[in-house]
Amino acid sequence: MKTPNKKIKKELTIEQKINRRNFISFGAFTVFAAGAFEGWRWLYKSPTETAGITGEAHRPLRKALNKTEIFFRRLVFNENHLVKTYPKEMAAKRVRYNSDIGMEAKKKFDPATWKLQVIKKGGEILQVSIDELKALPKTEIVYDFKCVEGWDQIQHWAGVKFSDFIKHFQLEDYAKMQYVGMETPDKGYYVGIDMPSAMHPQTLLAYEVNDHPIPLNHGAPLRLIIPVKYGIKNLKRIGSINFSNTRPRDYWAEEGYDYYSGL
Repeated sequence: MKTPNKKIKKELTIEQKINRRNFISFGAFTVFAAGAFEGWRWLYKSPTETAGITGEAHRPLRKALNKTEIFFRRLVFNENHLVKTYPKEMAAKRVRYNSDIGMEAKKKFDPATWKLQVIKKGGEILQVSIDELKALPKTEIVYDFKCVEGWDQIQHWAGVKFSDFIKHFQLEDYAKMQYVGMETPDKGYYVGIDMPSAMHPQTLLAYEVNDHPIPLNHGAPLRLIIPVKYGIKNLKRIGSINFSNTRPRDYWAEEGYDYYSGL
């Protein structure tokens, strides 16, 4: 009785093994490259809201940032989630600052002549003095201020909650809009902020740092402190506030940075 013939499996040569691996690697690279290209093309062609960046070169980056923003706003950000705070003694005595954009004329600026301008419908302007703001309930926060450049520092600020400001001056209808825009008096620096972040319970219109009035280099007499955002959104020397359902212009978004800038 003859036993059935069995196929003898030939051992591949070293050269055949190398060729096989190269083929598999090249195939995987081709699939990855095709997927990356399709992803880029989808970002390039998909409709999205303009955020202030101009030029075709920025378009794919802008769309990628917008998709990331949607993810964080829907799945991560919670207006009831509070940023971690610290005891006062941990706050830096020398508070770091980076830029004078929008405050180049700070030596000529007189805080005593300043008034906050709130631009309302129909061109009406509400003017608010620093004394009116100081008459509202004062809120303090000691938190880890984070710069988009990579550094951070525990800082102590005080002022009025933006939500309290809205309520006191009966701006609730404006707070139903999607965005708030803020600019320096000289309009040299400006930010746009989504309303949920602006109305976050830790967002302040700050007029004190380390229990003293804010100095000129930090934006006297009033600046924005918004702990859920990187420092580029914490506008110094607020000159005007406006409300909109479309994104207000934003200084660093126009330079290619993320419009949302959330932490």
